[in-house]
This record gives sequence, C-alpha cells and structure tokens, in this order.
Amino acid sequence: MTFWHFLASILKLSIASLVVGAGLTYLDLSAADLLARVGLTPQRVAEWAQAAATWAVPNVMLGSMIVIPVWILLSLFRPPGRG
Repeated sequence: MTFWHFLASILKLSIASLVVGAGLTYLDLSAADLLARVGLTPQRVAEWAQAAATWAVPNVMLGSMIVIPVWILLSLFRPPGRG
C-alpha cells in the first residue's frame, strides 16, 4: 500500500466518523451514553487503555530488540533488484 492509499483511507475513515458522529449528535447520544448502555464508564475505559499500554510498551520494546536487527540484516543481504 502506498502512502497515498494510506492517506486516502485515513480521509475516508475521518469523513465516515464525522457523518456517524453528527448522526449520533442529532439523535442526542453521547459517548458517555453509549458506554453506560454497555455498562462501562469513561474512567473504566481509560483504566483499561492505561493497563493495555503498560503491558504493550515493554513487550514492543523487547520484541523490537530482535526484530529490527534481523530486518536490517535481511535488508542488507537481500539480492539486488528486489524492491
């Protein structure tokens, strides 16, 4: 996928989110209302997000210590002519 395809996808997602958000606002619904309907609070979601980041960041760093050097070596020893 090229950069322009990625950028177009981000633009499409942004426009769709804007339309859906405007529709929900028209129906007088908020994010807190939707969370309350499924039994969550914004604070609980924030706690889950923080717990996920606390778990993920060290694991990403640890994995990158192996993945990045291997990727660099493979890139250096790749036969010419392959993009």
